[in-house]
Amino acid sequence: MPADLAVIGLGHLGLPLAQAAVAASIDTVGYDTDPRTCTELAAGRTPVEGSLTASAIRRMLSGGFRPTSNAAELGRVRTAVICAPTPLGADRTLDLTALGDAARALAARLRPHTTVLLESSVPPGTTENFLRPLLEEGSGLRAGRDFHLACSPGRLDPGNRTHVYANTPKVIGGLTPACTESAAAFYGRLTDKVVRARGPREAEMTKVLETNFRHVNIALVNEMAVLCHDLGVDLWDVIRCAETKPFGFQPFRPGPGVGGHGAPVDPGYLPYSTRTPGHPLRMVSLAQEINDRMPSYVIQRCATLLNEHGKSVRGARVLLLGVTYKPDSADQEASPAREIATRLMDMGAQIGYHDPHVLDWRVRELPVPRADSLYEAAAGADLTVLLQQHRTYDLQGLAVKAQLLLDTRGATPAGAAHRL
Repeated sequence: MPADLAVIGLGHLGLPLAQAAVAASIDTVGYDTDPRTCTELAAGRTPVEGSLTASAIRRMLSGGFRPTSNAAELGRVRTAVICAPTPLGADRTLDLTALGDAARALAARLRPHTTVLLESSVPPGTTENFLRPLLEEGSGLRAGRDFHLACSPGRLDPGNRTHVYANTPKVIGGLTPACTESAAAFYGRLTDKVVRARGPREAEMTKVLETNFRHVNIALVNEMAVLCHDLGVDLWDVIRCAETKPFGFQPFRPGPGVGGHGAPVDPGYLPYSTRTPGHPLRMVSLAQEINDRMPSYVIQRCATLLNEHGKSVRGARVLLLGVTYKPDSADQEASPAREIATRLMDMGAQIGYHDPHVLDWRVRELPVPRADSLYEAAAGADLTVLLQQHRTYDLQGLAVKAQLLLDTRGATPAGAAHRL
């Protein structure tokens, strides 16, 4: 049967969008090329780590949500939102393979007057120079004349209970003013505020700016963390004091690395930035270099702490706490935990982990032993490393039980542990 909306790509972007649409009483079908994803969803199970809970999926199904891998469903909707994954490739550019596959599947069934929206993280220029040609060639229709086309980059913060879909403004940039208004009419049903960009490139670049802002500022405090440790200064107290300034400062906090789905992007190296002068964003490149060094710095601190207590990394029992990239979430996207575990294993350490949201964790395809009893495991480990501060962790009690505790998040009470 026809639906008002097709969400294409049922991952960390698509599922929350579908959830918001169902909650707004929009008849929604979810399309994914992987039949296993649709089978899991149809059974009321979440196929994506760190996304919606099983109970949330079941509520969506009872509200009429229909997951499918049948592309024929795409030809029977008024609005199609592409949420295909665009992972970071080995060359640090975004891989648009899944986006291209989604565009071709939609194009073959695209009808006049449909509104097509792009939420995937993409390089500026992708909507016009990559997506538009695929849709037009596959459908024989003209964007801006026969169907509406706009970009509205995903703006989700998984696990954030304050800023949810409904109260997070959506930025929209359409190919034409009519495209923008069509997109605004759709998103106006889901969110309290719609922000109109001048066009698709401005909407795409908004995502680039937001992501680079995060990475550059995290890099700054990561460098400050190393400097403050060398000088014997408590950075966490410095941040506490600095954030009292009511203007010109926004607090960021250091950590063992930067995870998440939003990768820092340098438009100077993007395939669709035809108007860039060819000058790279040196600040972004440097920030990435600094943040990439943090797992190594954590390993260095681990080795130093063990040595100071008469132990070697080789043969040491090391317990890693929290292996996800965000607190209180199961999402492991680009989490630094895996690199830290790998490096410790290479140095001969015996690794174990605990995470209330991750019941099975593998490094190099090998299962890592999971601690059943947190306090008992911390008491038995030569070194416990807090990588993520999940709400369920009693850090005061943990500091008492652990033989040696390295807190990479500054979450423990002052003086209770060694902090990054």
